[in-house]
Amino acid sequence: MKLGGLIAKPDGSLVRGHVTFADRITELDLASDAGDDYILPGFVDLQVNGSHGIDVMNASPDTLADLSRRLAREGTTAWMPTAVTAPLEKIALVHESVATAFENSECDHSAGAAAILGMHLEGPFISPHRLGAHPNLNLEPRGDAFEQVLAMRALRLITLAPELPDALDAIRRLIARNVVVSIGHTNATLEEANSSIAAGARMFTHLFNAMRPLNHRDPGVIACALEPSTAIPAIIPDSVHVHPAMLRLAFRLRGKDGMIIVTDKVALAGTTGAEKKVGRSRATIRDGAARLDDGTLAGSIISMLDGVRIMVEKAGVSIGDAAVLAATNPAKLVGATDRGRIQVGARADLIVLNPALELKSVFIAGREMG
Repeated sequence: MKLGGLIAKPDGSLVRGHVTFADRITELDLASDAGDDYILPGFVDLQVNGSHGIDVMNASPDTLADLSRRLAREGTTAWMPTAVTAPLEKIALVHESVATAFENSECDHSAGAAAILGMHLEGPFISPHRLGAHPNLNLEPRGDAFEQVLAMRALRLITLAPELPDALDAIRRLIARNVVVSIGHTNATLEEANSSIAAGARMFTHLFNAMRPLNHRDPGVIACALEPSTAIPAIIPDSVHVHPAMLRLAFRLRGKDGMIIVTDKVALAGTTGAEKKVGRSRATIRDGAARLDDGTLAGSIISMLDGVRIMVEKAGVSIGDAAVLAATNPAKLVGATDRGRIQVGARADLIVLNPALELKSVFIAGREMG
């Protein structure tokens, strides 16, 4: 198979040419007559709580597989089902569903579904002062609760607050088990955030949201995230969770290699807006996002492609750099280094956009979705 157009390379540049592939990319060649469509790597979303009426917290393995198919039709070719704070017994049940879907996804090489990369656990080891829409069931990352979470075989990414007791030791143990640790739902000071990076934390969950505010005398965790380091911020680019001016600022400070975008989408995404339960509360779509009755943000309703468009149209990021934020960087962060990039030998997970950034086609392992 061969596609022609403006190819987004892993460094953010665009070149006009052709991509030749089977299940993997076999050749890239320059051609001035290749056309004006954009050829991007398939998007990799590390934070999906649900979509199209499907809630990860209540989904069976088959339902998660259905969600994988729906996400693929939006241009997302790999994703992480994201569990939120809940009783440990509930988290264990969610993990088993995700683990089964993850294992099935690894064995299924057919076209038509985004790959599951493992589970992202957002909580319960979070700050009681920065719960956001999470229920007040937060725990400290130590003792039996932590041991149960550490033993979850499909756990690949966890969000925690580094200022909690024993959090630094927990980070080191998670890193030793090849789990990526993200700083989030946190009231951490600048010093506490820096200590967690030294311990091995490599990401910040939904920068600016559910975090200690930035202050000129108390810089806090946000200042840490905006400074160059080995940990990179994930940002929700829906123009609601983060104003476009702040998207521009974050990109200016961290650059294309220093941040990623995620949707943090919830079950209400892709629906007509019917009410959904979030923990013990209700959420509806209002003012461009999912919100609890009191107005608290409870997740986004965007696709990754929506986020890329907003980064390009409102934050002034080039389409090539936006592809790095949406595909190359998140894949690299979780060790999926054969995804999220257009280069010889990489998986042929590709999407084609027209010049107006409208989705024309999606290829998964070289096979076009119907």
